[in-house]
Amino acid sequence: MTGSRLLYGANVRANGIRQHYLRYGGTGTPLILVPGITSPAVTWGFVAERLGERFDTYVLDVRGRGLSDAGPGLDYGLDAMADDVAAFAEALGLRNYALLGHSMGARVAVRMKRRHADAAVGRIVLVDPPVSGPGRRPYPAQLGWYIDSIRLARQGADWEAMRPFLPGWSEEHLRLRAEWLHTCDEEAITATYHGFHEDDIHGDVPHLDIPTLLVVAGKAGVILPEDEAELRSLLPSLRVERVTGAGHMIPWDDFDGFFAAIDPFLDAP
Repeated sequence: MTGSRLLYGANVRANGIRQHYLRYGGTGTPLILVPGITSPAVTWGFVAERLGERFDTYVLDVRGRGLSDAGPGLDYGLDAMADDVAAFAEALGLRNYALLGHSMGARVAVRMKRRHADAAVGRIVLVDPPVSGPGRRPYPAQLGWYIDSIRLARQGADWEAMRPFLPGWSEEHLRLRAEWLHTCDEEAITATYHGFHEDDIHGDVPHLDIPTLLVVAGKAGVILPEDEAELRSLLPSLRVERVTGAGHMIPWDDFDGFFAAIDPFLDAP
């Protein structure tokens, strides 16, 4: 790709599994990007290209997605995914890195810092994490939305078959999703979805003792004002930015608005 900041894709064995990642830029502060529930690393390439202008950017294929390990019997719980990130950074010798997680990936980031208090992460960006959990409001999306689209992709559906699921997306992004969605393991997706309702990350939030930014999608309904207020009460130092016109997939809905929200935080000394 002419002018691309993609350096290479690679694998590393960490936390007992093979983890696949894409590296962009190669200079500056390291940044690990952890995507959401059905987003292989490659689908975040358009974001990583821009991040790669200033950061040594690593985009993970979370276990059960993309080219990382998957299969029956693999632990797809939140703790395992959190341990993957810590082990990945350690295996590559990353220090004082930024950690950016979207949706599921944001929950992974929160749990990672709780479980690995001595991890060499310098700051965290939480992009519209589900705040569902035991006794809490359910996550707005339905499991069938994910499973139906994965099964269509596994059957060889084209990009137009993806449009009813994501009507606002460009053809380019729909084509990429149609190409890669079949790599999302149904067992992994189902476990993650149930985890949205079974794992409570609120108890982890007070342990985020490093600069932390919460990015809220104004149109998604994932984080409501009362949720934001609760998170602020749990972590008074929490910085919050709202991308008013964006749905849950913020960079796809408002690319410039997404970077306007995260750039001042990531660029701060």
